[in-house]
Amino acid sequence: MKVRLTRVNDAYGMQATNEDGQHMLFDANPSIGGQGLGLRPMEVLAASVAACASIDVLLILKKKRVALRKYEIEIEGQRKDATPAPFTSIHLRVAIHPDDPLETVEKVVAMSLEKYCSVSASLDPAINVTFEVVAVE
Repeated sequence: MKVRLTRVNDAYGMQATNEDGQHMLFDANPSIGGQGLGLRPMEVLAASVAACASIDVLLILKKKRVALRKYEIEIEGQRKDATPAPFTSIHLRVAIHPDDPLETVEKVVAMSLEKYCSVSASLDPAINVTFEVVAVE
């Protein structure tokens, strides 16, 4: 795997491009001069945990022939008040439709985070990754 990071402005804007040409924009916090060009690196890290787990979850559910009517994740990260400011916890709130199989989704999310997700496996073990699955319209 190779990714190229290129600066795109005179401040902190950067673009990451993978070998297939897909790209993502990054920027810094506005408090230090970021201009809102993209996500901040820590936001991307938290979202990467959710995205990685989601790929596993959706793949496993597809193999089980479970089609979800809704699938969304709200991610909340807590960080240490220090420099550096690593995550102390990441919480995933998985929202599914009330008619979707809640217990099945809970089991599959747990399995992903504990066994399959490469991103969560790459995090410092001190970072507490938790989740909940809720049924919402």
